[in-house]
Amino acid sequence: MTPVRSSTVADILRRSAARHPDRIALRFNAGPGREWTYAELDEAVTRAAAHLLSLGLAPGDRVAAYGKNSDAYLLGFLACARAGLVHVPVNFNLTGDDLAYLLEQSGSRAALVDPALAGNLADAGVEPEHVLALRDAEGSLLEQASTGPVPEVEVDVADTDLAQLLYTSGTTSRPKGAMMTHRALVHEYVSCVVDLDLAPDDAPLHVMPLYHSAQLHVFLIPWLAVGATNTVLETPDPTEILRRLAADRHGAFFAAPTLWVALANHDHFDRSDLSSLRKAYYGASIMPVPVLNRLRAAMPQLGFYNCFGQSEIAPLATVLRPEEHDRRPDSAGRPVLFVEARVVDPDGRDVAAGEQGEVIYRSPQLATGYWDKPEETAEAFRDGWFHSGDLVRVDDEGYLYVVDRIKDVINTGGVLVASREVEDALYTHPGVAEVAVVGLPDDRWIEAITAVVVPKGEVSADELLAHVRSALSHFKVPKAVHFTDDLPRNASGKILKRQLRDELAAPPG
Repeated sequence: MTPVRSSTVADILRRSAARHPDRIALRFNAGPGREWTYAELDEAVTRAAAHLLSLGLAPGDRVAAYGKNSDAYLLGFLACARAGLVHVPVNFNLTGDDLAYLLEQSGSRAALVDPALAGNLADAGVEPEHVLALRDAEGSLLEQASTGPVPEVEVDVADTDLAQLLYTSGTTSRPKGAMMTHRALVHEYVSCVVDLDLAPDDAPLHVMPLYHSAQLHVFLIPWLAVGATNTVLETPDPTEILRRLAADRHGAFFAAPTLWVALANHDHFDRSDLSSLRKAYYGASIMPVPVLNRLRAAMPQLGFYNCFGQSEIAPLATVLRPEEHDRRPDSAGRPVLFVEARVVDPDGRDVAAGEQGEVIYRSPQLATGYWDKPEETAEAFRDGWFHSGDLVRVDDEGYLYVVDRIKDVINTGGVLVASREVEDALYTHPGVAEVAVVGLPDDRWIEAITAVVVPKGEVSADELLAHVRSALSHFKVPKAVHFTDDLPRNASGKILKRQLRDELAAPPG
C-alpha cells in the first residue's frame, strides 16, 4: 500500500494499467515470444511481489537480478518495487570474484537468475538464501506471476524507501552501490518524459541490457508511464535489430554509440527500410561525430537525442535535443527538468564559459549515497552538491561538452571499467614491473582498454592477457598490451596517463 502523498516505481505501472488496461504494454521477442497488456502486466507484478514475500523476504531486503533481457527481468524489478524489496541489477557478464563481490557487498538475501547463468553463482562460491529462476524453469518467477488469483500485497512502500542499488565503478578496484530511492527514480522518469519527448505512439524498441540504468530508467519505465507499447529483445544483435526496425515499424530506438557504430557499418544498413523511425537516442559513452553525421545524413527524418549522465543521478542529467544538433553535435546538452548543474574548479568556484571544470549536480534524482561506504559518500556528496568526477567545459549558453573523466575510468562499450582494477590484476604477474592502463579511441568500443607495461624479464602480451582473463571478467581484459622502458611522469612522480593516451592514439610517423 502506498502512502497517500507518495509515488513509487510500481505505482507508475498501476496508473498506466488503470488508464490503458487493454493496450499492449510489453512484447518480448525471443523464442515463441510473449506479450502483456497493461492490466496483465500489473496483475503479474502483484503476483510476483506476493511470491517473493512468501519466501520470507521482508521490505528492505536486497534481491540480486542476474539475467539477460526478458519480460521476466522487468517483472522482477517491478515486483521488488511493489514488495518494498531493493533490486540489485547485476551485469550478466560478471563471473567469479566480480559476481561474488556484488552479491556479498549488497547483502542480497535472494537472487533472480536466468537458468543458463545459475552455474556461475556456484562457481563464484556465493549461495544466497533464495535462488529463484527468472524464467524457463518450473516454479520460475515468470510462472508464478502468470496465472492464479491476484492477491493483496499488504506492504507500505514510501517514496523515500530504497528501490535499487545501482553499482558503478570508480577509480578503486571495487564498485559502489548507488542507493536509489523511489522518489529519485520517479523524478528522473518525469525528466525523461519531458526532455526526451516520450509519447504513447512511439512504439519503442529496447535492446540494450536492462541491468544498465539507461535502458531501464531512461526509456523502458518512462515509456510504460506514458502508455507506449514496448518491445524488448533479449540481445542487441545488429542484424536482428535492423530487421525488427524495418518489419515492425518501430518509431523510437535507443542504443549506445558502440551499437550505433555497428549498425552504421552493417551490410544491411543502407538497404533497410528505417523510414518509420522518428526518434533516435544515444548515450552511455561519447558518440563519434563522423558516425553521428553519417546516421543523420542517411536518416534525415530522424530526431537525434544525446543523453548524458551517470548512475548516481538515475541516470539522466543532460540532453542535447534534435534541433540543437546542427550547431553543436559534440555537446552533451543542457540539464533536464529536475537537474541543476554547475561547472567548478578544484576550489568549488564556478568556471567561466569555455573553461574546464568538474560538473556537479543538485537534484531530487540523486542517490542518497553509496551502500555501506560512508567515506566514499562523504567525498562525492559534499557542500550540498554531488561531485560527478566528469571533466567538462560549458559554453555561454549553458551547453556542456565532455572533456575527460577526472577519475581513471574507461568507458568500453558503454560499460565503465576502473583502470586501477586492471592494473592491480597485471601487477600480480611476476613479469610486470610497472603498468598503466588507459582507454584509447576505438571505432568499435569507443574506448579500448590498453595496457602499457614496463616488463620485468621475458614476458609476452599473450601471457599477460591470459593472466588478466583468469582474474577478471572478459570485458575488463585489455584489447592490447604495449611494452616500454619507462612510463612518463610529472615532477611528483605521478604517471601522466593523458600523455600516454596522446602518444598511443597519434598516427604513426
